This record gives sequence, structure tokens and C-alpha cells, in this order.
Amino acid sequence: MLTLHHDHWPNVPTSLSVPQTSLYENLQVSARRYPENQAILYYGNSLTYRELDEQVTALAGYLQNKLGVAKGEKVLLFMQNSPQFVISFYAILRANAVVVPINPMLTANELSFYIKDAEIHTALAGQELYEKVQPLLGTTSLENVVIAAYSDYAAEDFKGNVPPEVDAKRAVLTETGHHLWMNAIEANLQPGEHTTSAKDLAVLPYTSGTTGLPKGCMHTNYSVQANTVGAFHWSSVSPNSVHLMTLPLFHVTGMVHSMHMPIYSGGTMVIMTRWNRETAVELIKQNQCTHWCAIATMIVDFVSNSKLKKEDIASLTYLSGGGAALPEAVGEKLYQLTGLRFIEGYGLSETIAQTHFNPGHRPKMQCLGVPSFDVDARIIEPASLKELGVGEIGEIIVNGPQVMVGYYNRDDENRDSFIELGGKTFFRTGDIGRYDEEGYFFIVDRVKRMINASGFKVWPTEVESYLYKNPAIQQACVVGVPDPRRGESVKAFVILNEDYVGKVTEEEIIEWAKEHMAAYKYPREVEFKQQFPMTSSGKILWRQLQDEERQKAGQTQ
Repeated sequence: MLTLHHDHWPNVPTSLSVPQTSLYENLQVSARRYPENQAILYYGNSLTYRELDEQVTALAGYLQNKLGVAKGEKVLLFMQNSPQFVISFYAILRANAVVVPINPMLTANELSFYIKDAEIHTALAGQELYEKVQPLLGTTSLENVVIAAYSDYAAEDFKGNVPPEVDAKRAVLTETGHHLWMNAIEANLQPGEHTTSAKDLAVLPYTSGTTGLPKGCMHTNYSVQANTVGAFHWSSVSPNSVHLMTLPLFHVTGMVHSMHMPIYSGGTMVIMTRWNRETAVELIKQNQCTHWCAIATMIVDFVSNSKLKKEDIASLTYLSGGGAALPEAVGEKLYQLTGLRFIEGYGLSETIAQTHFNPGHRPKMQCLGVPSFDVDARIIEPASLKELGVGEIGEIIVNGPQVMVGYYNRDDENRDSFIELGGKTFFRTGDIGRYDEEGYFFIVDRVKRMINASGFKVWPTEVESYLYKNPAIQQACVVGVPDPRRGESVKAFVILNEDYVGKVTEEEIIEWAKEHMAAYKYPREVEFKQQFPMTSSGKILWRQLQDEERQKAGQTQ
């Protein structure tokens, strides 16, 4: 195990004992310790820890007694950031079930895959997403959906910017299998005993593989607790900390740093349903937010606000995140405004967020950081699996308490994703990196053909598979191209079927894709080609197309 980084370790232990309790018990303890602490602040309204736990318990009782949710059953959570997301997550855990958090940007067609893959019978969904869920009731394994209106938890007299989905009043739905959120809470049904242990599955976040098929990452209460407790100690939080929640909670970084960690500590979560930089400033100022975990694209947008004043965000004491490296100039501007360095980290869905952190007292720019508590991170030569040393470039592999059990129903992927080295099991991240003489890790490239668009993972094969459904398209090749705002953007090279040449435009393909794919996936650019560069075996040379785009971007920047 590498220990070079211990010379630069902050004033906390290098090893932590992971709680042998469930995630739900973190909420239970905080509700007993700090019953009147504000747990949630949401557009002018609030919930205390006592109220939060009471609503979690009531919803868990409804899931068990009314909807028949059984221990270990997988339950879909399909919402934007909201009090209902937090309540739903912990209610599913309280009911001894497993949370399947899904990106609310997905289409109904995409959503059906997850329902089938995880054999889901019950869903909790935001009202604005109802039209995506409704067609799947009765046509898939989905039988019941609890529908939440975010406006039920927001104050009517809130003066700031409110997203339209938060402003929308509660709908009336009476169809079979439909259950209104407030009816479920007000029924106040009591759940059975909480019997979940540390080794039981808690959450199944999905990621995409090299084939483009999404894969569920099986995380136990233990693996999630490891990073929850690790984030707590690394980030210097307390029951008085106030956390601005802007990262999506379906994603592991937001889930751990903006929800689980504040609940573990008894702190306050200031929830934003949709990102808005002006609203973020107001919420920081009004609520004296101390901690904010964000992605680089949010920080770039935030500091580019000409109205931003140093005194408005003076309460911030800790800024962290990841997703993509923060540009150095933006980091310096942020430092001038706040006196704080952006603490970058590195992790994956397979590791329920962080395996690496930058030390707060000694961060390095555009750096993954050092291995987290009890993490053994190494660099290997991808083909031979030979371990490499300081400055040598290879694949990052990790062993640690936060690594998933494996992919759900993906035996072949599991065999390819783990290796044994020195008596330990390591997860192969698929990312190419190196570490320096002080034990700090840096990313170099990606083994996998992934596009990182504003922190969202986009897999070209999946996008291509949807493009092929367009009758005009004969062949498609999708690559990531540099984007100054999003980090990377999706571009599709397309060969049209002969009958459509001259009859369809690139813009029409983009509009078609926008209707059939999630907003972060669809190509922002389409370029028609007559032929693709090919290998001798008939495979498209996607990397050549991507390299050409990067060279062009370099010439114009």
C-alpha cells in the first residue's frame, strides 16, 4: 500500500472504523440528538430532524403496508433535488428495501430499461416526471407510483427565483396504481422493525459500461457508510454546518456529500431543485451556508456572475467537488473571492464517490488528490497488470471499503472489472493516470470511450444505438469534443441513407435526437460524412475522428 501521501495528511487519522449500522440509523441518531436542528431548508420552508424522521417513518410504513414493499426489494427513486427525494431515500432504507436512484433527465424509453433490469414494482417520482412514468405502469413490472409535488414543501411567499416544477401545484390523480405523496405521509402507517444490516444492499446507482449498457453498482450500507464517515472527517463539518445542495442527488457525489454526510452530522441541507447562480448566491447569503460541494462547470458559471460580491458568500468555509478539473484561472478567481481553494476529488459510481481527496491545507490544482481513508490506490500497466511507480502512466486501480460488491446481474463485467494483486482485490477504474513523488494522483486519459459532459457520463455506443433508430441514418459515430463550458460535448458523425441525402439537415438530426434522448446525451453537433475511416477489420476509427476534432479545437482556441 502506498503511503507517500501520509506525509501531507491533514490532522485526522489515516484509518477509520466503518459503522456496522445501516444508513437509516444515521438519521435516527441525528433526530434523537438534534430533534429541533433544521435538517432541510427549501425555498423559504424548513423541516427539523424530528419532522424529517417522522415523515420518513410514515412513508416507510406506507411502502410496506400499502404497497407491499418487501425486504431487499428494489424501489425506483425518480425525482429532482427536493425534500421528497431525501425523505424517499431514507424511507426506502427504513422499509429495509434498496434505493434505485435514476437520472430525472432520462426519457420513458430509457427509463424502461432500468425498471426491467432491476425488476422494479414500485416507484417514487416527481410530479413533473409523471408523463415518463405513466406509460410504464402495467406495460412493465411497474405496478405502483407515489407522485410528489415539490410545491408541497416550498413556501408560497418565497421571494427568490423558483423553478417552474417547484411552483406547480399538486395534481389530482385517481387511477389505479397512483398514490399521492401527501396522502401517503398523512396516512401515518407505521413500518415494521428495521432489520437491515451493514452487509445488506442499500443503493443501486447505475453507471454505463464500455458496451453502453447501464450497470447497477451494488452498494451495501457498509460501503456507503465508509464514504459518508470519510467525507465527514475530511470536510471538517459539525451539527452547525450548513450545506448548499446543488449537485443532483441521484449521482453518487451529491448523494454522499450533500445528503448522507450532512444527515450523519446533524447539519442543515439547503436544497436547490435546479441550478441558478443568482439563487445560489442568495441562498448562501440568507442561510449562511458553510459547505458547498459542486462540479467545475457550476463553479465556472458561479464566478462569472458580474453581480457576485465577496461579502455575499463570506460564510463559506469549504468548497469541494470534482467531475472535471477546475481551470486554473477560475480557481484563482474563486480564491480571490472566498480565500478558499477548491478541493478536488476523484471517484466513481462503483466507489460511491470518493477514493481520492485533495488535503484542504495542501491541495494541488487539476489533481485527483491522495487516496482516501484506508484506500490502496495503485497504477498498473493495463495489459500486463504490472505495477508501476512514481511518474509512470497506467491504469488506476483501487481497493477500499467503499468499493461496490459488484455489478448487478453482470457476471462477465465483474470478472473483467476486478483483479487480484498481492492478496487484495482491486477494482479497475478504466482511467489512465499517474502519481507524483508526494503520492498525489493525476488523471491522464481514459481507457474507456467515455464523454464527460458537465460531469455527466455519456457513452458513445449508447448514443449511437439511439441514432440508428432514425430512418435517415445509415451509420453513426459519436465522439467527445472540447467544450469551454461543459468540458466535453457530444458530436455525431453521420452517414445518411441514400434516399435521405439532401433531404435532411444536421439541425434536423439534432432536433430528433433531442426528442429521443436525455438532455445531457444528445449530440450538440452533427456532421454529415460520405465515409468513415476504418480499420482493416471494418471497425470505425472513432479515435481518429476525435483526435481531428481536438486538433481543430486547439487551432481555434
